[in-house]
Amino acid sequence: MTDSKPDGLEKSEKHSRAIMTVLGADRSGIIAAVTGLLARYDVNILDISQTILQGIFTMTMLVDLSKLTISFTQLKSEIDELSGEIGMQITLQREEVFDFMYRL
Repeated sequence: MTDSKPDGLEKSEKHSRAIMTVLGADRSGIIAAVTGLLARYDVNILDISQTILQGIFTMTMLVDLSKLTISFTQLKSEIDELSGEIGMQITLQREEVFDFMYRL
C-alpha cells in the first residue's frame, strides 16, 4: 500500500507542525529570544536555517507543536508581543496552511 501523502506524514503530524520565520536587522540576542519563547511552551525545533544578508537577519524554522502547553492562538499572541519587543517580523503558520499557500 502506498502512502497518499507526498512527504509520508499523517494528517495529525501535519497539524502538530508549523513554520516560523524571523526577519529584521541583525543584532545579538535574536536567536536566544525566539528559541527561549519556544522552549517556555515546549515547542521543539525540528529544523532551522539562519543567515544574514547584508545586515538583514533571516531565520526559518520547522517546529513541532505536539507538546505545546498553551493554545496556538496564545502562542501567536506571545510571538506578536516578542516581535514588537525585539523589533523583528516574526510569523508562525501551521505547516498545512504554509504548504497550501506555497504549493507549486
